[in-house]
Amino acid sequence: MSVEMVDWDLAVAIGTRVAGEGPQVTRETADQVVTELRDDANRSTGLVREFTGLVAEERTAPVLAVDRPGWIRANADGFATVLAPLVDKLSEKKGAPTGLSLAVGSRVTGAEVGLLLGFLASKVLGQFDPFFAPAGRLLLVAPNIVHVERELGCDPTDFRLWVCLHEETHRVQFTAVPWMRDHLFSEINAIADTMEPGKLLDDAFGRMSEVIRGDGSLLDVIGSPEQKEILDRVTGVMSLLEGHADVVMDGVGPSVIPSVAEIRRKFDRRRKGVGSLDRLLRRLLGLDAKMAQYRDGARFVRGVVDKVGMQEFNAVWASPDNLPTKAEIADPSAWVGRVL
Repeated sequence: MSVEMVDWDLAVAIGTRVAGEGPQVTRETADQVVTELRDDANRSTGLVREFTGLVAEERTAPVLAVDRPGWIRANADGFATVLAPLVDKLSEKKGAPTGLSLAVGSRVTGAEVGLLLGFLASKVLGQFDPFFAPAGRLLLVAPNIVHVERELGCDPTDFRLWVCLHEETHRVQFTAVPWMRDHLFSEINAIADTMEPGKLLDDAFGRMSEVIRGDGSLLDVIGSPEQKEILDRVTGVMSLLEGHADVVMDGVGPSVIPSVAEIRRKFDRRRKGVGSLDRLLRRLLGLDAKMAQYRDGARFVRGVVDKVGMQEFNAVWASPDNLPTKAEIADPSAWVGRVL
């Protein structure tokens, strides 16, 4: 039987308090935003298919416009699903917490996860959750989209379609490439096999100063060589997925979004973070690395497409063996030489 190493209800409660509600809008405006986002997501399916050549059946995964608490609950459920194999394996290992220590630890971890979710819930615009049965779900965080379009002074209609193009690309990636979900899940299982109970939290706090100095994220400084090898593979995959979505939204955008160049310029400036506290939190949580994934992954996709075209590039989706390594993300020619 699986033990509960994270108090997910506590995580949701704390995350919801930390995140806040977002901008205030009338019920009429909220309903209009939700309707427009759903329509934009459905419209984006055909646009992504035409640009990439990836064929995913329309409406195979629900499109949900959610508020911040809704995003937090969805991600708590998603984390619980994804981490279940890791928790099961940790609970079987010698030294795993039990009894009172487990109960206390689950609340401590729940509080930590809640703080993380609360911070992210005020930042995330959208997300495709591939682990939601049976075919995943697309989450669009309506209040955050409204907040950012106001903050940047973007045309709301253009900005909402732009966001949906990126997130719908992720839906297409996972539904047109059905092995991707199981591949990522297997990598999580591989990480679970390397975990040592009781050591992870101590290492994280003991090496926090390295992160604050800018020497990587928490995952970077606590990983064993074996874990880092797995994380390098996952980094390669995530860079591909994020960079591909950025290339699609920039490729499709000019034909359907009049102000796309202005949106991209303003949004890239926003991605750098605002204020010293925000930048520190991004570094601690590895969000700086995620921004690099967008940049490096997009450079990889463009580099390959420029050499061989989109149809040949799509060989990347043929099997897990064709996925780029972290090193190949930085060297598109090496991937072309290996795969094509």
